[in-house]
Amino acid sequence: MSDATAVLAVNFIGLIVMILFLWRAAVAIRDVSFIDAFWALGMVMLAWGTASQAGFNGLRTQLILVLVTIWGLRLTAHLFFRWRAQGEDPRYAKIIGRTMEAKGWSWSRTALLSVFLTQAPLLFITCLPAQLGIWASATHPPAVAGLVAKVGMFAALAGIAFETIGDLQLNAFRNDPANKGKVLDTGLWRYTRHPNYFGDALTWWGIWLVAADAGRAIALASVIGPIFLTFTLTRWSGKALLEKGLHKTRPDYADYVQRTSGFIPWPPKTPATKA
Repeated sequence: MSDATAVLAVNFIGLIVMILFLWRAAVAIRDVSFIDAFWALGMVMLAWGTASQAGFNGLRTQLILVLVTIWGLRLTAHLFFRWRAQGEDPRYAKIIGRTMEAKGWSWSRTALLSVFLTQAPLLFITCLPAQLGIWASATHPPAVAGLVAKVGMFAALAGIAFETIGDLQLNAFRNDPANKGKVLDTGLWRYTRHPNYFGDALTWWGIWLVAADAGRAIALASVIGPIFLTFTLTRWSGKALLEKGLHKTRPDYADYVQRTSGFIPWPPKTPATKA
């Protein structure tokens, strides 16, 4: 039986090693934008790293592994190919540029301290439901899936589907030259301005419920993961930062904000205008 602290320690060390490797790759191409794709892949690696140490026993263990893997590989591929198609993310360029100017650091040092070593602990914390849920289920049999785990499974699958459909709709919209400068307000985007962010949060609240089925201690120890993710998506680097730029580049965005829910899907206040 593996101790949870030892498992988490090994996971964190492995994560830091991978982060440093990616930092060196970023220095070589002078672009850190691919870190977004690794965010999801890193969680898949942490989940499988936990199972490789604690074991693959228990239905909850296998359920969490499947959910995290489906979510993570899909999102990793989506973000990686988006980066390859669009190039450097302006958000990261601004962060690095401002920090270099304020601190007088080199590009490589700024990328390491302001992006890569910042992302690692946040990624690790967000993934705590998967790590602790797998550990508890694998090391404390019998790990049957109760009602809470089943609710969590359906919530996570719904989140994955919601996020996937939202991304597909946005890709199709962006690939049509006639939509340049316009606002997507059809499909899922009619009911929430950020179906991809909502789906992301719903997925991890679902995974947390599967982990919470292992007991109150696991639920309390890992709830910081979905709380932090939801805060990030709605108040910090997700919705808030993205919408600040959209207000400047999309003339109709202010009207879209007025009639469309900012996060949780909800019928629009007024009929949406066709984009």
